[in-house]
This record gives sequence, C-alpha cells and structure tokens, in this order.
Amino acid sequence: MTAAPGNVGQTLCSLVDWRAAATPGHILLVDESGRTMTAEELRAASQRVAQRLDAAGIGRGSLVSWILPTGIDALVSTVALSRLGAVQIPVIPVYREREIEHILDQTALDAFIVTPQWRGFHYLELCQVLAESHGGHAAVLTVDEVVRDSAHPVAQRVPERAGLDQGGTQWIFYTSGTGGLPKGVRHNDASLVAAARGMVDHLAVTSEDRSGIAFPIAHIGGPINLLAGLLAGCTLVLIESFDPLHTSRVLAREGVTMAGSGTAFHLAYLGIQARQPDEPLFPHLRCCPGGGAPKPAGLHERVKSELGGAGIVSGWGLTEAPLLTMGRPSDHDDLLSATEGSPLPGVQLRTVSSDGRTCRVDEQGELRAKGPQVMLGYVDPSLNADAFDAEGWLRTGDLGTIDAQGHVRITGRLKDVVIRNGENIGTAEVEELLRGHPDVADAAVIGLPDGRTGERVCAVVELVPAAPRPDLDSIGAYLEHRGLRRQAWPEQLETVEALPRTVAGKIDSPALRARFGVVGAGYG
Repeated sequence: MTAAPGNVGQTLCSLVDWRAAATPGHILLVDESGRTMTAEELRAASQRVAQRLDAAGIGRGSLVSWILPTGIDALVSTVALSRLGAVQIPVIPVYREREIEHILDQTALDAFIVTPQWRGFHYLELCQVLAESHGGHAAVLTVDEVVRDSAHPVAQRVPERAGLDQGGTQWIFYTSGTGGLPKGVRHNDASLVAAARGMVDHLAVTSEDRSGIAFPIAHIGGPINLLAGLLAGCTLVLIESFDPLHTSRVLAREGVTMAGSGTAFHLAYLGIQARQPDEPLFPHLRCCPGGGAPKPAGLHERVKSELGGAGIVSGWGLTEAPLLTMGRPSDHDDLLSATEGSPLPGVQLRTVSSDGRTCRVDEQGELRAKGPQVMLGYVDPSLNADAFDAEGWLRTGDLGTIDAQGHVRITGRLKDVVIRNGENIGTAEVEELLRGHPDVADAAVIGLPDGRTGERVCAVVELVPAAPRPDLDSIGAYLEHRGLRRQAWPEQLETVEALPRTVAGKIDSPALRARFGVVGAGYG
C-alpha cells in the first residue's frame, strides 16, 4: 500500500485528502465497539462536519477547545477544524474546573466542543457554567450535534470577534505536568507532521500495522499518531479508557502489531499474558512502543520473551518538543533496554553541564534540543525566555547522556534532586536500583522537608502481587549490596497499590509529596 512521500502534506487535512485519494477503502480507524472508518469516509465525514461548524461561525483563527474521549468522533472533529483553519485546543478529559477556567482565561475561547457526559462527569454543564461566567463569549457545542446529528443544524453560533493572535499557531496543547497550572504550548501542523514522519521512519510503520491507541487522544501524541497513520496507511485501534482486561481483549481481537504506550500498559499486557501462557495474547505483535516514564529494569526483556516481537521500543519527548528520539525495532537489545533511542530526522541534541559547558560523550547534563517539532512558544510569552538558551536551544529540563552513536539515556530531571545535608542526591539513580528489587514492580523517590537535614529521601514503592512489604533495613541492605552510598538511602519508606500517574504516564510526584509529606510518616 502507498506510503506518503516526503513532499506530500504538511497539514492534517491535506494528508487526509491525500490518503483518501491514494487508498480510499483502507480502514484507518476502528474503535473498541468494532465501528470502523475508511480513509474516504474520514475525508467525507470531516467535510460534512466542517460545513456544519462553518454555519455555526467557526472559521480561520477561531479558538476552539474540544473535550472528547479517544474515539472516531474526536478525530473527525479535529480534521474538520483543520479544514476551517481553526486553532485547536484539545483538553484532556481528566481536567476539571480549575484547569479549564485557566485555559479559558488565557485564550478567550470562541467555542467548546464537548461530550455531554463521560464516565460520570458532566462536561457540558461545566463548560456552560464557565462560559457564562466569562461573559458568554464562548459557544458550547456538543459532539452529538456537531458530528452525529446530521439532520439538524448546529444550534449555537460563535460570536463574531477577533480571537487571540497566535502568530501562525494551529494547536495549543496544555501540558499534563504535575505542578501548578498547566502551560499552553503553541504548535502548528508542520511540527506535528515532523514528529509523525520521524515515528513512522524509526518504527518502520507500514500499511500492515495495526496500532493500539489507549491513551487520551487530546494528548499531543493523539494527533501525532493520527498523522502517522495517514502517512503510513496503517490502522489505529482506538480505546476510550484503558482497562487491562478489556483493552487487551480489544487489541487482541483487532490483531495489533504495535501495543503501547508506556510502562503501566506493558505491565498490564504481561499480566494478562500470564493468565494464558500457552496462547499468545498478541500473536502478530511487532513491537511495543513506549515512553513517558522510565522502564523498570528487565521490562524490555520480559516483554520481548513473554509477549514477542522486538520488545519495548521507547521514544522521548515533551509537549514542547514531541518525540525527539525513538528506538528502532532493529536496535540491539542493550540499546532498547537502556535508552530512549536516537534523534529523529532533523533533530539536534546536546547535553549541557550545570556551569553551561557542552558535555562530552556519555557525560550527564541537561538535554537541549533544536528541531522541526520544537514548539513555537508558550501562550504566556513571559515563559519563553526561560524555555530557550541564548543560542536558541530548548531547555528540556531532562538530565541525560548521549552516546557516540547518538542514543539518549534519560537519567532524571533537573528538579528531581533531593538536597540532603547539602548533598545532591539524584532520585533517578535510587529509583533505578529500587526497580531491580525482586519484590518491587515500580518505584518513585521524592524529597520531603526535614527539619534536621533540609530534605529527606522518601521511597514510595509499588510491590509485585503477593510480595511481602519490605522495611527500611532490608531496603538499605539491598541498596548497599547494589553499591549505593549510604547518604542516598531512603529514610522513609511507603508502599502503595499503584503509583499515581499523569495522563502522559509519568509518576505524579507532587501527589506523592502531598500524601506522604508529614514529618514522621513511614519511619521504621
């Protein structure tokens, strides 16, 4: 089947039209209910929806936020908005009043497109209340009237007024960060297409692939995966909400060749596979794309031996610069296990020491990036100065190393350092060792205020099923055996059934600090 040449399509709608012309009957989308949509059906549906949105007053430069679960209707809506030249602001469905009001304050939205209710929460009611409290300037439309109810016109018209000048912006993604209010990150189609082309190249995606999408489609990875599907002509299997057993069954039914997209997903698939050791869960599996959080020691090897395929093929990026690196299924297992791959085409990376010096090969420093997928800037322009250095390199905030062949290993975050008695203790170092403990499935290390040492090292561990709860002494003995200096040993130990995570799959460290930051908690 035809794959898009490099000179085709730098916009979402142009790629949809190209794919519909090249392979009109190919199934691009399938959801967990079994509903499908071909390339031609996506083109036609997006044109119909664009006409209806145009009648409602949405056009070039309109700022439209959509809050929709992962599914076909969300993707039809986003292609329709692309046709109209609207600025899209996808909102992850876990956001609530505080975050949505912040987005409304920053952007002065022209319209919302929402699912009325999902998983027990009334998004329509919330957005109507917020829009009214902000002068009623934002129209609130439902996905039912916009996409599904084609017999009736959209009832509400967007007020005619000038939107926020975004300087070429076509997308605003709000970071799923864990501290404070989310930051609005400005992108255009070209930056997302660059990431998608790189993903297709590194993963060697073809029209034979069937890729499971079990994370919020409003995350920046959602449009990138749609673009990758259009470029390669593969099929995207859309999952509204991840449930280990149900999701695994759907992906198995659909014969996925790529099952992502992070540690929590991969562990869940392994758990289901263990229940049927004589029957492959995903018999056509080619690889398990990963990212968003560190891989526990040995996880790649387990995925490869128990699920099959090439194992975990990780990527690294951030909302400000999605998918800067990615592994390749052909990479050696040592690289797939320990690194996040090599730079995508057009990406430049360097590591910088704390004193501003460019680091040597394999020397740890802050990773900085240039490339076509780097953001245009923040919605709040006051944040831009700190985001880039004097030479225009994006400061990622991630600590890591780059080897002689360009493979990147993430070792931590600049802020993920515990300062105990004046000594800097990198949390990633301790976490990596704890993940090697036979009773530990995953671990997070955080710094908590301490009146004696300034900060104390707190380890929060998620245990493997039926494992006994370790104590500080046994953990200390284990870390001593692994060669960790005594000053970095945890002074507080907590166990949880499951570590809290953001929608991007990263461990929610602020939530852990809020939960366990009581002096004396967990000692002994």
